[in-house]
Amino acid sequence: MAIIDVVKCEANSQVLVEKFPSNDLRLGTQLVVHTGQVAFFVKGGKVMDMFESGTYTIKTSNIPILGKLLNLPFGGDSPFQAEVWFVNKLAVLDTKWGTPTPIQLEDPKYDIIVPVRSFGQYGLRVHDPRVFLEQLVGNMSRFTVNKVDSYFKGIMMSLFANLISDKMTKASISVLNINSHLLEMSEYVCEKLKPEFEKYGLTLENFAIMSVNVPEDDPSYIKLKEAKDLAAKVKIAGRDLYQMDRTFDVMDKAAGNEGIGGQMLGLGVGLGAGTGVGMQMGNAVAQTLNTNPPQSSTSPAAPPAPAAPAPPPIQVETYFLSVNGQQYGPYDENTMISMINKSQVNGGTMAWKQGMSDWAKLATLPEFAQLFPAPAAAPPAPPAPTQVSYLVIINGQQYGPYDENAIKDMLGRNQIYGDNLTWRPGMPNWEKLSSLPEFASLFNLPEPPSNPT
Repeated sequence: MAIIDVVKCEANSQVLVEKFPSNDLRLGTQLVVHTGQVAFFVKGGKVMDMFESGTYTIKTSNIPILGKLLNLPFGGDSPFQAEVWFVNKLAVLDTKWGTPTPIQLEDPKYDIIVPVRSFGQYGLRVHDPRVFLEQLVGNMSRFTVNKVDSYFKGIMMSLFANLISDKMTKASISVLNINSHLLEMSEYVCEKLKPEFEKYGLTLENFAIMSVNVPEDDPSYIKLKEAKDLAAKVKIAGRDLYQMDRTFDVMDKAAGNEGIGGQMLGLGVGLGAGTGVGMQMGNAVAQTLNTNPPQSSTSPAAPPAPAAPAPPPIQVETYFLSVNGQQYGPYDENTMISMINKSQVNGGTMAWKQGMSDWAKLATLPEFAQLFPAPAAAPPAPPAPTQVSYLVIINGQQYGPYDENAIKDMLGRNQIYGDNLTWRPGMPNWEKLSSLPEFASLFNLPEPPSNPT
């Protein structure tokens, strides 16, 4: 192979490292390093001298380390073999990136997990050519931006999901308006990714998130938009007015049902509830309107009267009912009384109002207890029958006391007979068992014989 007289590499924006195709050099060969490049002499797999941009004539004076290794003889034409590597230090700013599959992000405002895709571009530059050559390039004769992208894509995507989620949580950024925060999120991700590139002699010049999007037909995204709409309604109308509006919606749906909700509205409960809600809404709207009449242009303006203190708002007690596992309400006290009088609810219906720790039976609420008749008192239990005790003489010995059933059982077993003497409280003397009325029917006594002639 012919000895090379000029060693140089034409710049290519997508090539970061290029090895000069020939190893046959001689003292006196010119080395041309363009702006934005550095050149390295490599001998035996070891990176030796480095040359910044400029034109150099190779001689032992400007490659002292390589000269010591080769023990070059004196003379300008002495040939030697060495590899020359050119490293491009120009910034590459148009490298594209994107999420190959959707990443799951939890919206910090509404606690809903949605799948998102994102894409953008980043820029990099070789800031430590020696580290880059030794740590990443190795013995590859050419190293392009695409190789860097393939090496770092996995690292970037694994860290990207965590970094985006972390930034959204810290700044309370919803997925729905994340595209208005792309600049600050891009800067945040760039700062966190830089250390991963610096390990290999690279600098991450920038990292741009160009778009974060969610499929419009994704169920979780639809649920997220509904949650945002609900929050907006509450914020604009106020919690009280929004609750009234929801009450009207519930009343409309209940009126169309054939169940107890529709029956209650059909019997007039809905009218009473609607009236109470309408009064509350009217009061709330009236407070927001300017009710002062305009001054006449012909009469002099009277000095403003001192503003009278506004009375405190009337607190209307509202109640909720639970019927067959369904919740109804709110109802005011008059509506509740009407429902009780019409037997639409009873004392066992579960009810709740503000301030109660749990649901309770309607009859236990003091304001309604008098509307339910007290249950009739149960009659006292009949007195227990008194047990009569009997004493019995058997073979000259007294036994007992026995109750009536025990005496009958002994008679049935022929353990005693009708002529056994017995006594119970109230008897003046001992008598035969057969003579006691309660046992007489158990004995078939023969008729006494007729008087003798």
